[in-house]
Amino acid sequence: MAAERSAMDAAAAPRRERALVPVLVFLGTVVAVISSLGAPLVPTIATVDHVSLAEAQWSLTITMLVGAVATPVMGRLGDGPRRRPVILGATAVVVVGSVLAALPLGFAFLVAGRALQGVGLGLTPLAIAAARDSVPAERSRSAVALLSITTVAGVGLGYPLTGLIAQSFGIHAGFWFGALISAIALVCAALVVPPAARREAAPLDGLGAVLIGLAVAGLLLVLTEGESWGWTAPGLWALAAGSLALLAWWIRHELRTPHPLVDLRTLRNRTVLTADVTGLVAGVVMYLLMSLVTRFVQTPTAAGYGFGASVVVAGLALLPFSVVSVLSSKAVVPLARRTSTTTVLTVGCLVSLAAMVVFLFARDHLWQVLVVMAIAGLGVGSTFAVMPGLIVSSVPAAEVGSAVSFNQVLRYVGYSTGSALCGAVLQAHTAAGQRLPSADGYRAAALLGCAVWVVIAVVTIVLPRRAGAATTASGVDEELMVEESIADIAPGPDEVPAKVTP
Repeated sequence: MAAERSAMDAAAAPRRERALVPVLVFLGTVVAVISSLGAPLVPTIATVDHVSLAEAQWSLTITMLVGAVATPVMGRLGDGPRRRPVILGATAVVVVGSVLAALPLGFAFLVAGRALQGVGLGLTPLAIAAARDSVPAERSRSAVALLSITTVAGVGLGYPLTGLIAQSFGIHAGFWFGALISAIALVCAALVVPPAARREAAPLDGLGAVLIGLAVAGLLLVLTEGESWGWTAPGLWALAAGSLALLAWWIRHELRTPHPLVDLRTLRNRTVLTADVTGLVAGVVMYLLMSLVTRFVQTPTAAGYGFGASVVVAGLALLPFSVVSVLSSKAVVPLARRTSTTTVLTVGCLVSLAAMVVFLFARDHLWQVLVVMAIAGLGVGSTFAVMPGLIVSSVPAAEVGSAVSFNQVLRYVGYSTGSALCGAVLQAHTAAGQRLPSADGYRAAALLGCAVWVVIAVVTIVLPRRAGAATTASGVDEELMVEESIADIAPGPDEVPAKVTP
């Protein structure tokens, strides 16, 4: 009997292995869609629950805050032998949060449910680590690239889905939809996610988790609430100063503790530093453009610009972004093989710059906006697809989950910064007593986005080249190590993977 059971398990193993990447991608997409559920519904939530727009904004803010705190903790837990239970446990928390948000129990329960949904934002780094450990070498590179952009593509899918469901069936239907798809993702993950490789469980850095949680939460509060509190409010500046002090304390603690939550020493590797800086800044400009587009499309034509479109149409305007960002991940592996990963990173930034330039000069027709978002999807999708590869190829296997989760936290900070930056720039170009900004506000924001993309493109060129000029302690060039990692993970049809020998 035991022999038959072993034979059945052995026969089922290849099927689970083939299903792993699709399930992990589905899980990441579900989490991204759920995290974006609150954005288009903020005005409706304010009306239904009889709260102000500023209070209703917490239905979106709380998800990002919890995600920023949970992500590094889950990344560290997932680096040990507890990866499978952490993935399943976090997904179960998302299901509970979705149900709580869907029930008509009032605004407080809605916010509590959205907070529980934020735990799911830490699942993407764990999915990347699982793919890296469990997927054959010839498929792992493309799998990691695809998983990296689920957070980007999911937002573009979540906006139109949210608007369509809420418009057709009511506000709570959107959250019931989230509960359904997250429950399906939980069942699929329970069936195919394998246990982590046998590794010693490192102690969890509790103090580091508290410090980074409070620091990031404070900074995100400053960014998301600055417009409503007032950018010159003493309380806002006190919160910013306190958050920066906590961040400095956390950095000092992480560099001294034997088991850090995030090994900041990996930032000495300029390849990892390039990925993290790019993730932060690219997140800022990506959300700046998305926020600009959704507001521009919904602006009444009486303002002299805009299309007066519904929430559904505004969400659909982001659909080309999601579709092209997913397709771009397919081109990343062969392009990186023929050039280099850092070259793809730079090209992605330049393509994103082109999208911002097109938006600056051509936004008189809706089809032009769709073209802008398609170009942006190509650029951002390529950029985000190669970031995990840079990190995975540059840190020890035991540090992958933690290092990728830190990159994910930086993206979340960038997303919130871009959203706040959009509001600040447009508010600065809104005349006293007027509700809508002038067209100059969109022009100024687009110019700012162009400048930032130029800067980050230069960074992706300069930092890796400086890394290439140096050598590792073993005498191996860091850039060569990245290139060999790419060759090992995604060899060409006639190539034999080779190892670097010091």
